[in-house]
Amino acid sequence: MNLWIFFVQHRGEIFAATLEHLQLVVIAMAMAILIGVPLGLLLVHRKFLRTIALGIASILQTIPSLALFGFLIPIPFIGGIGKRTAIVALALYALLPILRNTYVGLTSIDPAVLESAEAMGMTSTQILLRVRFPLALAFILAGIRTATIITIGVATIAAAIGAGGLGTFIFRGVALVSDELLLAGAIPAALLAILADFLLGFVERRLRVT
Repeated sequence: MNLWIFFVQHRGEIFAATLEHLQLVVIAMAMAILIGVPLGLLLVHRKFLRTIALGIASILQTIPSLALFGFLIPIPFIGGIGKRTAIVALALYALLPILRNTYVGLTSIDPAVLESAEAMGMTSTQILLRVRFPLALAFILAGIRTATIITIGVATIAAAIGAGGLGTFIFRGVALVSDELLLAGAIPAALLAILADFLLGFVERRLRVT
């Protein structure tokens, strides 16, 4: 009952923090998609680049989030306290699932389909964009789905460097030993993750059927 009253009394603050959280996630995901999908396309015929790109992306995701924020803060133009550093860090975290799924989707096409495209006189670039990419969309979206859920969770920690969002309530709750504050950040963040998973999962299933 106390939790419900707290939510009602602070609904404006919680709503504003949720929108701020969404802003961090949407911008970071847009950056990760704009980098990860084209890079995944490029990796199909670039074995040396593939090893480097996937290796770097894997290393970045193994770094604890607070440590990654700490590494980025001193970097000119990128770092600093606030949203900019948080968005860059979140985009880096989201990069691996998108990059990996894009590459796997593009290289998992039935060889018979690719041979048919070659027999029709299509170039390797045409095959990549007109055959591989449309058939790999469901795999790519699965990577975006995973990355989105990861980003929503990690974005709560971004409050530690002044980026705002729902993590603000969680850190305040820890400092003040307040269950209401903790849940005011945790519940909306969990609901955002569940909603994103449901919506993106629905689109992914539709793509697999078609």
